[in-house]
Amino acid sequence: MYFMATKLYGIPNCDTVKKARAWLAENGIEYEFVDFKKSAPSQALLEEWLEEVPLDILLNKRGTTWRKLGEEEKAAAENRDAAVGLMVRQPSIIKRPVLVHSGRCVCGFTADMYQGVFK
Repeated sequence: MYFMATKLYGIPNCDTVKKARAWLAENGIEYEFVDFKKSAPSQALLEEWLEEVPLDILLNKRGTTWRKLGEEEKAAAENRDAAVGLMVRQPSIIKRPVLVHSGRCVCGFTADMYQGVFK
């Protein structure tokens, strides 16, 4: 039987990540958790995610990390390559969590979204 592992990427103390982890546990879904702080995603992995998740969703412009950036960095992040470089250097700027399951990638968390992924 072919099995593709489920991975959840994020930061352990993020409230949305906690909700996603609780949902996965409640639904008996095994997954590997990857902490952005300990293992930043590579450029290649970010490019993979961007095949399914639009840049304006993956790049979290509502968080503290974004607000702390200078205007020059924010302007540069409008360019996809610069935005990917920024996410590699500062993974806290990535919208969390990122769930990868059976070749699908979704960003953020709602119970309905996860129900759709695991149906």
